[in-house]
Amino acid sequence: MTDLSDLPPAWSGRRALVWPGVPLLVALALWAYAVRHTDVSRLDDYGLVSALHPAFWAGLAVLTTGFWFTVRDARRPGAWSAAYVLGLLVMERATQAVLYPTPLYAWAWKHEAVIDHLLTAGGLQTADQVGDMAVYDQWPGFFAAQAALQRLLGVDSTAMFMAWWPLVSSLMLLLPLLLIYRTFTEDRRLIWTAVWLFYVANWVGQDYFSPQSVAYALHVGVLAVVLRRFGRSAVRRGRPRQAVWTVVITVMIVAIVISHQLTPGMLAVCLLALCLSRRYRDWVPLVTTVVIFLAWCLTAALPFLSAAMPDMIRSIGDVGANVETGYGATPTGAGAIATSWAARLLSASVLLLAAVGVLRQRVLRHRAWPLLLVAAAPLPMFAASSYGSEMIFRVLLFMLPGAAFFAAAALLPKVRTLAADAAAQETGNRQTTGTAGPRRWGIGTWVPLAALLGGTLAFVPAYSGKDRINYFPPQEVALVRQLFEQAPEGSLVVAANRNYPDAYADYWSVDHYWFLDDARSHVDRIVRDPAATLADDMAGVERPARAYFLLTQGQLANSEMNGQLDKAQLDRIRTSVAASPRFRLVAENSAGWLYVLKQSGGAER
Repeated sequence: MTDLSDLPPAWSGRRALVWPGVPLLVALALWAYAVRHTDVSRLDDYGLVSALHPAFWAGLAVLTTGFWFTVRDARRPGAWSAAYVLGLLVMERATQAVLYPTPLYAWAWKHEAVIDHLLTAGGLQTADQVGDMAVYDQWPGFFAAQAALQRLLGVDSTAMFMAWWPLVSSLMLLLPLLLIYRTFTEDRRLIWTAVWLFYVANWVGQDYFSPQSVAYALHVGVLAVVLRRFGRSAVRRGRPRQAVWTVVITVMIVAIVISHQLTPGMLAVCLLALCLSRRYRDWVPLVTTVVIFLAWCLTAALPFLSAAMPDMIRSIGDVGANVETGYGATPTGAGAIATSWAARLLSASVLLLAAVGVLRQRVLRHRAWPLLLVAAAPLPMFAASSYGSEMIFRVLLFMLPGAAFFAAAALLPKVRTLAADAAAQETGNRQTTGTAGPRRWGIGTWVPLAALLGGTLAFVPAYSGKDRINYFPPQEVALVRQLFEQAPEGSLVVAANRNYPDAYADYWSVDHYWFLDDARSHVDRIVRDPAATLADDMAGVERPARAYFLLTQGQLANSEMNGQLDKAQLDRIRTSVAASPRFRLVAENSAGWLYVLKQSGGAER
């Protein structure tokens, strides 16, 4: 075990026990005030950053400062540090759920549609029934669990609670993180600072309503069990009973494997890295993961993998292509670029701090060597696949538990062993043990506080800077639902991209075509002659099915901010469709327009 040099409390007595509650309450009061006075009706390219009331930023600064002066006192009850971390999660993960009247992220709405399909179909279906969406039927764990939860709660859809999922999924990570960090240190300052940095640096946005949010929490849980219960020291002490803990991690591994494609691979490389350490040369967790993963891939997931395997094989080793962003994924405009740089600088800062912690803390380099291996293990995945141009973000996410620990060590006093502390006390070296003398608020206090404060504030633009893309106002939700309420089976919905709510509604009976996913040459043809080109693309739909053209606020924001078509080009497309005699306006509101292609022969509805 390790510990940090003790720092005496500022004062003792009742005031010393209750004073940390003052900045915590002030921060939460400022947050509540800010939420009540923030208007999200007109988001700009800076997302939530420019919309937030200034009281929010003041509250976040007070919260971070209060946390730092609380956590750095080793004799302060750990419950206060936990309360500050919970306050951080409320301010950074619950703000959007409180402010926005509808859930964020088109992908979250997509997952809601998959659950609806599972409840409608009553079981899993194959590619010949639901096309490329069958991949969700081949990894159904998360969706089946959410369908059961929806029925248990008696709600109409998971949209009733999925806005709060970022907070829920973040809370699921708290216990396994604490277990991992307590494996390598008993010092509460290091543990809670690492937890704080983990949440601050986790801007990647995989905590939304998704299979990976649960799979990632289970991944961290498996690592916690392995690190605590499968090491040689744990076995020598007579615990655990390996069979019991093997069953525990097997259940978690099965849940991961049947829910998400990438997480089992990340877990396997992390467990393999642990096997390189003498303390964890137990192959049971790794073999269990590989066997279950292969069994699923060769059975339920085989249809998808058979089709995807050629592309997967071609991407192996092509690191440059795997980290390259594709068309439509390049931030455009001052707001999008600023958000992108905030995220990059935040991640780079945490990784740099982690490197400093590794170099500076000799004791941790030895005692937490397995955690360092776990942090480095995901790096080879760059050579395995691009994962839809997202591999760089996923690698960062899976490195984060270890990176946050060593980054926290860089912000705190040098680590020394408990045995060294005991020896110092026996020799009466009061200066070394830090049991006497006044507290000095020097550079070791203010510089780490500035780093912690900067990272905490940078989380907001990194995490919420794209809310103009991710937020769909109620008018947009109503327009899209009006479309699917009237669309007959076999209809076609044409849109610029899939960034709108319920984009996958009725995907088992309604076809979708997003023209910005098409070849650039065809997109250019649409821009030159929008109405005629789109009408030709939509002409193959026969009665009673209909062909609809949908353009919404979310599509416009996504196209502009990701460097696809600018506002002038999109306006040209809409104006051309509106003026064409081949299209008829069905509905419109402040969030978008819906047109239907007129069909030849018979009366037009």
